[in-house]
Amino acid sequence: MQTDIIMPQLGESIAEGTIITWLISPGGRVEKDQSLLEVETDKVALEIPSPSSGFLTEVLIPAGQTVPVGTLLARLDTEAPDAGVVSRVGGVVVRQMDRSPAEEDHYSPAVKQLAKEHGVDLSALKGSGGGGRITKKDVLDYVAQQDARKSAIPPVEKEPPVAAPHSEQVVPLTAMRKMIAERMIKSRQTSAHVATVFEVDFSAVAKVREGRTLTYLPFAIHAVARAIRDVPILNSSWGEAGIIEKRDIHIGVAVALEEGLLVPVVKHADRKPLTQLGQEVADLAERARSKRLQPEEVQGGTFTITNHGGFGSLFSMPIIHQPQIAILGVGAVQKRPIVINDAIAIRPMSYLSLSFDHRVIDGATADRFMNKVKSYLETSTWEQVL
Repeated sequence: MQTDIIMPQLGESIAEGTIITWLISPGGRVEKDQSLLEVETDKVALEIPSPSSGFLTEVLIPAGQTVPVGTLLARLDTEAPDAGVVSRVGGVVVRQMDRSPAEEDHYSPAVKQLAKEHGVDLSALKGSGGGGRITKKDVLDYVAQQDARKSAIPPVEKEPPVAAPHSEQVVPLTAMRKMIAERMIKSRQTSAHVATVFEVDFSAVAKVREGRTLTYLPFAIHAVARAIRDVPILNSSWGEAGIIEKRDIHIGVAVALEEGLLVPVVKHADRKPLTQLGQEVADLAERARSKRLQPEEVQGGTFTITNHGGFGSLFSMPIIHQPQIAILGVGAVQKRPIVINDAIAIRPMSYLSLSFDHRVIDGATADRFMNKVKSYLETSTWEQVL
């Protein structure tokens, strides 16, 4: 019995998807709900589970192609292919010389290319990606470990330096990287970007975090949601007929991936306590990195926060996530000397930056919003909103 595999509908506004890799080789067996292929859209990357158990007898659309929703991608069969016959990849017949299914291919094209360049045997690596798949980071970490071992052994004799065969290489653009590039350029061309920076004392936040697993990010989300209630124009978008103010507060949180950025959304952030915000952010980030987000979880954001301080950055002027009109950057929280009542004190300080669309709001409005965020972070009774 055959089962058709089609490109699924991955969201209301998503009309097509790019096949990143087939996780099962032609002729290989797959179980129901096991990840069958990895698909990337302009909003999210995720793994598509198999609708039934069987053998992947025919792959009609190979990796790397972008096709519309509803396109027939492959076929499963409940019976294994006969010896010496059948498996098709993009119309090309692949013959199997025995009835044993082909080994599952957990390696993306980028990983294979990287392994080839460094002479790495991928079968010797343990994958950290979803389903145990090997990522580019796994390969690079392995190469670094091997280089460290080699450098620890003194050379018997010095070899004359040999020029590298190639002084540069071309790294193929992924669908996600292309999408990010297009969106960033479009955002700069669309919005009149202006930025303002405020310094915030995180002493009150640090006190509440003691003994808890909360990061600084849920506190920033909570403060931003409260400030949006006070200055609702920040929760809007530009429209040809006028400015569109959104009633619901859905905060997008930028998550760094190996191949780019995703912005999963915390829905109704103003209605949730700190602990719930912390749990949701951690869950969304983990599933974004393992490519298990659903399309609706990256849609509908009305304001975005990027926590670049998690990597040690102090300042950032982030680009607005369209069609929103503002994005908040949270810098690293560091202890610094500051002047309080004419005395020098050591406090955990951070720079918060707001990039905003000058078509919609002016500097005074942006600064009023940032003063609200600063005030809530510095003076809130956080224990009451845990």
